[in-house]
Amino acid sequence: MSAPGSGPATAAPGARRRLFRHPARVLTVVASCLAVLVPAVVVGVHAIRQEPTVTLLANWTGQDARHFRDAVIAPFEHKQHIHVDYQGSSAESQVLSADVEAGTPPDVVVLTGPGELADYAGRGQLFPVEDLVPEGAFSTSWATPLNGHVYWFPLKADVKSIVWYPGGTTDRQLDEARGRPDQWCLGMGSGATSGWPGTDWIEDILLQQSGPRIYQRWARGLLPWQSKEVERAWRTWGDLVGAEGSRDLVARALKTEYQDVSQLVTQRPRQCMLEHQASFVRTYRPWKDAHGSYRPSYRLIPGASARNTWEVSGDLVALLHDTPEARQLIRHLASADAQQAWNATESGFSVDARAQPAAGPTGSWHRSLAGTLLGRKAVHCFDASDAMPPAVRDAFAQATIDFLADPHDLDGLLKNLDSLRSDEELTWLPSVCDHGT
Repeated sequence: MSAPGSGPATAAPGARRRLFRHPARVLTVVASCLAVLVPAVVVGVHAIRQEPTVTLLANWTGQDARHFRDAVIAPFEHKQHIHVDYQGSSAESQVLSADVEAGTPPDVVVLTGPGELADYAGRGQLFPVEDLVPEGAFSTSWATPLNGHVYWFPLKADVKSIVWYPGGTTDRQLDEARGRPDQWCLGMGSGATSGWPGTDWIEDILLQQSGPRIYQRWARGLLPWQSKEVERAWRTWGDLVGAEGSRDLVARALKTEYQDVSQLVTQRPRQCMLEHQASFVRTYRPWKDAHGSYRPSYRLIPGASARNTWEVSGDLVALLHDTPEARQLIRHLASADAQQAWNATESGFSVDARAQPAAGPTGSWHRSLAGTLLGRKAVHCFDASDAMPPAVRDAFAQATIDFLADPHDLDGLLKNLDSLRSDEELTWLPSVCDHGT
């Protein structure tokens, strides 16, 4: 499961925040100028009122939202003279569900979960976008065909099979730290989506220990949760983070928000030094201050046998209203210019084949991970919980919290997840990995 956007609190689910333009301004001028100014003001107001609008919902708030508006949306508005009414919410899934139920969905949505989008497509809520996306721009793991159509494509991507550590840490220090549960920085809190850092851990452990073939079968609902491979991944995670050995560590993990846990790295004395987290966390202030470096997670996961195999996530664009303005926005978001805008700073990455790694002011870690996402020899597997049907995804996230609270109940948790998996009405994706399976 992927993190919601960072930033200030947003409106409650179902609330619609609209951007309104003020139709007129109070102008204080001399009487002789009024005759000249009034006609111009009337024309300007009329043009603003007639400006077509497209609504867009995404999870970016704070700095990410500002970057999105400035680098991606503003050029579109300037060129096409179409206003984008943007709403950013960290409770995006809940907002979208409420809006769809009320019959007022946005024209365009950017979601992290292909499983959630597949559910909407199955209910006839999405329109195909294959004719709006440049051919060959994205592999099938990112723009997954469903019933003969493509309903989404990625605007932003992240790598998840990585572990961050402070710059200057030696190999020996890393090797010692990975065997100490107190050295793993873990925060499970994330509001309505709490638990997703645990799902990321278990997914990546399974991928690195058992390989992409087993991972894909599980992510598609074909491999039981009670299988020996999946159970092994859960128990490996529990051992790494001290689920059974330290109630204090468990309490810290359960009480800490995911976006705050990296602060433990820069405390004096340092409270932990390793964080299994997606590439976006390197932009957080503590990891900037610590000059964070990363290692592929397989080097630190016990029993890992996979190589050049990466769990990835993405912010996926989908079309809910097939209007001319919405189609123009979709074309823009799929364009090389918009895709490159993400790759030009440390805000994120693009997996568009035309968007090469940035060579500007961004750090070497950014260029390296951008190359990993575009590497043709690498195996990329989408975040499994994001690819699962929403009901299974949410139960998985809750189960990671329950497991930390009571690791002895793992058998019961896996059995419950298997009972959800067997629901024949669920929509599972046909694939989650690009190759190697």
